[in-house]
Amino acid sequence: MSKPLADRIALVTGASRGIGFALARQLAAAGAHVVATARTVGGLEELDDAIRAAGGSATLVPLDLRDGEGIARLADALAQRYGRLDVLVGNAGIGGPNSPLGHVEAKDWEAVFAVNVTANWVAIRCFDALLRRADAGRAVFLTSGSATNARAYRGPYSASKAALDVLVRTYANETATTPVRANLFAPGPTRTHMRAAVMPGEDPMKLPTPEEVAEKIVPMCLPDFIASGKIYDFRAGRLLDFRPPQ
Repeated sequence: MSKPLADRIALVTGASRGIGFALARQLAAAGAHVVATARTVGGLEELDDAIRAAGGSATLVPLDLRDGEGIARLADALAQRYGRLDVLVGNAGIGGPNSPLGHVEAKDWEAVFAVNVTANWVAIRCFDALLRRADAGRAVFLTSGSATNARAYRGPYSASKAALDVLVRTYANETATTPVRANLFAPGPTRTHMRAAVMPGEDPMKLPTPEEVAEKIVPMCLPDFIASGKIYDFRAGRLLDFRPPQ
């Protein structure tokens, strides 16, 4: 069986469940050594068991992404051990409150931006040098159609994803003359815990599984994926130069 990510190091945030869990397993199956981060230790241990049972390898890093110093320490550890990072997947995110903007508490707004935006900026700042040392550094960040579809009561989440889109496209422009490629992936509604919390009345069995979504992210992590500054829309099934109104 072909292992297109053999001998490569892939970091996945939010890997204890949902899309991150599925993607970490698939990257390991493709040959990568997966560095999996999440706050939930139990979920990371389940991931490790699944990866090892399939013959893969992983390093577990319990980490709250609001801990910027913790991200920096992880970058230092990877630099010392591997000297590079081949794949960075910014998957972790929180949905935030369903509330009119005027009723959103400051702590909730700050929490959404801390995880969905600031943590990804810190990751870029800390891992950029390691990605540049790889022969084909790949960075993929999970966004949402909410970035351009400003639905009522979803303000913090929508605003955070719009900010993430600009952040990643900026990074793509800044690395255009390097081996690094940075892109966005919009999964759309997926059968995850976060989706269930945001849309409690929705039938999850009508949604694609995290495994189905993750299958489309893996190719964006491969050395032969050369596009940068793009968005892959899972529902549309194609790579887009821009996100049309939805």
